Amino acid sequence: MNSTARKSRSKPPASRGRPVGDREARRAELLDAAMSVIAQEGFAEASLRKVAERAGCTTGAVTYYFANREEMMAAVIESQFDVFDAMLRAGESDGRIDVRAGLKRWLDWLSSDEKGEWVANFQLLSLARHEPALAAVYKRRYAAYRDVFAAMIARGQRQGTIRRDIPAELLADQISAMGDGWMMLFPIEPERFQPNRVKALLDATMALIAPRTGWQ
Repeated sequence: MNSTARKSRSKPPASRGRPVGDREARRAELLDAAMSVIAQEGFAEASLRKVAERAGCTTGAVTYYFANREEMMAAVIESQFDVFDAMLRAGESDGRIDVRAGLKRWLDWLSSDEKGEWVANFQLLSLARHEPALAAVYKRRYAAYRDVFAAMIARGQRQGTIRRDIPAELLADQISAMGDGWMMLFPIEPERFQPNRVKALLDATMALIAPRTGWQ
């Protein structure tokens, strides 16, 4: 048997479509590529083929991770909520909630978002109105986020750092709505989010949720 034959027998060819390397890292790269396409070219252009081109791989490599476009978009939504959950958890230190620091992290994330993830989020959220599978992902993850945030607010109320005359669930909704509103306006009016005004926004928010006299 010649050397060429021995090499071919000792190293069988890889299966078609199976990616090489770190699976989770490659999947994250594909999700980044999908968000980039959505942000820069619009959701309609975010096909498996276009995402593969952006990621520098074959369409077969993409379908190894995502069976179809809908599954890929659902994964994009999930990945964004993973980011939001991480920021929320970072807002608690030694059992004490720091709402101001959490909102500041949110605004810092918006200002440093070079990939345009918030643009991709808006497009997917709009699409979810007519796509039940995507709407279900938003509903499930946002409900879980609200539950965790409300529990953190309730803990702050027990600690005496947050007003107790409004239920924690409602305060969590109100604060989340403010953050979502800033997310919507930031790309349109970035000049309204200069450092001095951001400080004023955070000061005003903390004044709104500060303990009320007579309730503590």
